[in-house]
Amino acid sequence: MTEPLFENIDCFGVQVPDLDEGLRFYQEQLGHRLLWRSPTSAGLAFADGAQMPELVLHTDDWPIATALKVKSVAEAIERFTACGGTVVEPPVEIPIGWLAVVSDPWSNHIVLLDSTKGQFQTDADHQVVGVGS
Repeated sequence: MTEPLFENIDCFGVQVPDLDEGLRFYQEQLGHRLLWRSPTSAGLAFADGAQMPELVLHTDDWPIATALKVKSVAEAIERFTACGGTVVEPPVEIPIGWLAVVSDPWSNHIVLLDSTKGQFQTDADHQVVGVGS
C-alpha cells in the first residue's frame, strides 16, 4: 500500500479586511483562542484547543482556504503530478516552509503546505518573534 500524501489539515484560512476587526469577531465574540499573530495574519485554536488545525485569518491575498499538510511541498508536487494532477500555483516560500496550489484531474484545487522551517515562535502576547522547531 502506498503511504498517504496528506498528513492532516494544517489550517482553514479566512480572508478579513482588517486583522484587528477579524480578531474581535473570531477571538473575542466567537471565543477562539489566539495562538500567534503576525502583521498580516493570525492563527486561532479550534474548540478542542489543539494547536492543529488552526483557523488562520489573513489580510493578504494568499490562496489559502483549506491547506493540507505534507512533509515536503516539492516532493508532494512531484508525486501529485506524476499521478495526473497539475500545478496551479508553483511553490512559494512562506515563513514556516513552502506553499503551493495543485489541481486534481477533476479540477479541484488543493493547497499544499509544509512546515520544513519549523513553527512560529511567539512572545507572551502571542506576537510572532521567529520560526523554530
